[in-house]
This record gives sequence, structure tokens and C-alpha cells, in this order.
Amino acid sequence: MTPESWGDGTRSVRAGEAAPVPGAPLRPSPVFAAPFHLGDRAPRAGGADAYARTEHPTLRDFETAVGELDRGRCLSFATGMAAITAAVLPFVRAGDRVVLPSDGYYTTRLLASDELERFGVRTDLVPTLEIEAAAARGDLHDARLVLLETPSNPQLDVCDIAAVSRATRAAGALLVVDNTTATPLGQRPLELGADLTVGSDTKALTGHSDLLLGHVSTTDDALYDRIAGWRGHTGSTPGPFEAWLGHRSMSTLDLRLARQAATAAAVAEVLAGSPAVRGVRWPWRAKEASVRRFLAACRLWTAATSFGGVHSTVDRRAQWGADAVAPGFVRLSCGIEDTDDLVADLAAALSVLG
Repeated sequence: MTPESWGDGTRSVRAGEAAPVPGAPLRPSPVFAAPFHLGDRAPRAGGADAYARTEHPTLRDFETAVGELDRGRCLSFATGMAAITAAVLPFVRAGDRVVLPSDGYYTTRLLASDELERFGVRTDLVPTLEIEAAAARGDLHDARLVLLETPSNPQLDVCDIAAVSRATRAAGALLVVDNTTATPLGQRPLELGADLTVGSDTKALTGHSDLLLGHVSTTDDALYDRIAGWRGHTGSTPGPFEAWLGHRSMSTLDLRLARQAATAAAVAEVLAGSPAVRGVRWPWRAKEASVRRFLAACRLWTAATSFGGVHSTVDRRAQWGADAVAPGFVRLSCGIEDTDDLVADLAAALSVLG
């Protein structure tokens, strides 16, 4: 069996590891260095490391691992937003048109309104479900870059990546897909035609709610080089400890997603049968006051933002004032506690709503 034939679980554990050497550690250890010895060679001669902002062995281990999951070449970033910024700003200039999801992560929209437009970039905000229709109509013909977030956050709308990719390629535009929610085990945008795939690795990829991290992957060497240059110039490189922790944590991605998906299915069934719930899309809708009562009755479901971690959380999105959702719209993120315990706690909390 070769690494190319590995399944997702094996790849999550083994990706980014060097060939075993007797007496060497089983897993790569973090290298804590900023400058590296040059000796009598020119900087970076033969691919040698020189300075951690532009190259670092621990970052390469993490990037190799994530790139294997994405099926591309990966560059890591200090945060998910640093990764999104690196997937957009290096490729646009004044006068360009950028299409972004109006119902995606709100800080991406702030990047458009507060930064891109300040530099003369025209930004059009389009709902996720309508971006595919716009592609079919040819409305992307003058776009320089299209950013999809699918499934969208928080409403989980889904867009056909392959269909939008055909339209962006015909228009000469770049397609960037924010794959944070699905993770590389849920879908692989590069294989569906995307030019770049982006992830906030703070979420499910690393999954323990204890670090900030992001990445961009691509199969295009020119795009990779441009993003690498951007990262080196702007200094948005993550630290080696964060990269090492991310690499260690992603080893359990396949196991965590399996438990979370099983729990989500059980949770959806409970919600669908509750008279307190008006509709289920795996977030759910209720009144704001009902959500407060529900949270007060929960013991295992914690009120917190973010998602994809080992703790099960409830996030009432309207409280942030950034998403066009009903006051009682709630995003549930299933953790890895026992499914039966979570379902029992959820059912008990719902029962107080009548």
C-alpha cells in the first residue's frame, strides 16, 4: 500500500511525517528557531532554511499534512482571516470586481467593506444560493475573483463548486472556496475546479479550541508562489508551536468528524420531533427568549461561538449583529462527548420550552 492509496483516517494521522528512522521520534517535534545557521553558503542555497518568517521545518510538516488532505500545495497562516486575506488581496487591484457571499462569515464581508473598497476594489455581495445562478447567467464575466463559502456559515447553504468553477474559468476569474465547515474530509474544492481552497484551521481541522491557525492550498505553482511572497512580505506566518499543535491535533480529524456527524444526526431527529422547533437545517430556529431558556436548562451544550471543537456548543447568531438571521436562529456544533448524553441533555432542555 502506498501513501497515495491511503484512506482519510490514515492520511489524517500519517500525513506530513518523514520516513521512519531508528532512534528518531515517532512524530516530528517542533523546531523553535527564528534564524538558522548559514555557514559559508548563500541564504537558502539548496533549499536550506534561513529565517522563520519565510521558511521553517515545523511549518512545512504541517503544510505537507494539510496539503495531502486538500490534494494540493499548502501554505499556513496565523489565523483563518489571514489565510482568506492571502487568498484575495494578492490577486486584485483597483478597479477589479470581487464577488463574495453575502451570507458567509461576517469578517470576510468586513474585509470587503473596510479594506478592499478602500483600495478601489469593487465588491459585490451575493447570497450563496444565488452565486451558482449568477454563474449560469454569465453574471461573473467581469469578475476578477469569486469567493465561495460552502456550506455557508451560519445557515449551511450549499453551492455547486464545479458549476461555478466552469464559469469562473470561462471568465478568466479565480475561484476561492472557504472550506472551513466541510473540512478536506467533507469535500475537496481543488478537485472540483477551485483555484484556491482556504480553511480556518481554528475550527474542525484542529478541533480542540485552543489555537488560531489557517491555511491556503492550491495546485497552481504560480498562485502558490504569489501567496508565499505575500506571506513573507506581510508577516502573517504562524509560530512553530501553533503549527506543531495543529499537525498533532489533525490526527484525530477523521475520528472526531465521525462522532460529530453521528451526534448531529441524532440531534436533528430530536429537534425535528420537538414542538418548540419551527424548522431544522441542523442549525435551528426559535424565539430569542426560548433560546435563553433552552441554554439555561442545558448542562452539556455550552453557549460559545466558533465550531468544530471537542465541546458541543450553541451559538445564537443574531446576538453578533452580523448575519441576516432570525433572533432565535441557533447554530449547534456537536462535539465528541457521548452521543446519548448530548441527546438526553438536549431533549431535557427542549422539554422546558413546552
